[in-house]
Amino acid sequence: MTATTITAIHGFPLNVPLLAPFTIASVRLDHVENVAVRIRLEDGTEGWGEIPSLRPVTTEDQVAALDAIDYLRAALVGRDAAEWRLLAEELQLWLADLSATRAGVEMALLDAVTRHSGVPLYQFFGGASDQLTTDITIPICPPDEAAALASSYRDKGFATIKTKVGIDLDADVAMLQAIRGAHPECALVLDANEGFDADEALRFLEALRGEGIEPALFEQPVAREDWDGLGRVTRESSVPVAADESCRTPEDALRIAKDGLATVLNIKLSKAGVVAGVEIAAIAKAAGLGLMIGGMVETRIAMGFAAHFAAGLGGFDWIDLDTPYLLADDPVDGGYVANGPNYSLSSVSSGHGGTVAAISTVM
Repeated sequence: MTATTITAIHGFPLNVPLLAPFTIASVRLDHVENVAVRIRLEDGTEGWGEIPSLRPVTTEDQVAALDAIDYLRAALVGRDAAEWRLLAEELQLWLADLSATRAGVEMALLDAVTRHSGVPLYQFFGGASDQLTTDITIPICPPDEAAALASSYRDKGFATIKTKVGIDLDADVAMLQAIRGAHPECALVLDANEGFDADEALRFLEALRGEGIEPALFEQPVAREDWDGLGRVTRESSVPVAADESCRTPEDALRIAKDGLATVLNIKLSKAGVVAGVEIAAIAKAAGLGLMIGGMVETRIAMGFAAHFAAGLGGFDWIDLDTPYLLADDPVDGGYVANGPNYSLSSVSSGHGGTVAAISTVM
């Protein structure tokens, strides 16, 4: 047994209210029901991860994620967390269809190992930077509500607004007109969450141009498996197109790069996992594609890990790590320091630095 031998793994419900309902093309979320993952090592070091629950975007709900952690306990206790790459490969076999759970466990493993070593995660991932600037998201909502949010975010220093679209083309255009009126200088990232087909996506962009609105990025305009549609929107629009749901694995990234299906790859650790996320980033850089980092609706545990991942690797043009601002409470102690859109990791001495306060002393 070594100091980094895993002695315990537990999952805890991580329930947090939202400031307002969060509506995207595929689902409406009224409150967060995630799972916090804690791994404890032989020397007492603890690492933290997070599993989001956002069906149908994630396969698992909270109950399934908690059950999966219980299932993993016998397989992980007694193993050496320092062998995290080997363990990540085995997690792919044990939890083949539960990518968010795999990612949450990978986060906890790496957080524990780097806390044990006294190394902040951004340095572990390469140390390219310890600073990030995020966008802020406006969900699908009426124009007056969107305008009020955009005005508030403008006053708080957010230069990039990400907006959910994809349910109703005319309503989307009206909402974007309101946002542009309230924050005329902002860069607009549009996220359809698979809500359009290629014809609809191109008509949508044309309608926006008719109103003098040119998006900075168009994220996942079509269904995940609609490779032809994704490529068509990329070729026929002058707007950079990001693959999100269509880029879950390194194999997806290779296909997108080889066939020119998108210009940006959005890495979400909860859909790809940490190890696979590193591989996707390498493919994007080798192919000359842009990189985006995003997440589900998560607390500063998962968002903090993703911030260290992106800052440490470097090369991310699009940062979408804003969901803690959408929560009514912050259950996390420590971690990165936020000042409006600017995140600083420089005060973190090891790991991602965050713990879930209410359960940090349980078990």
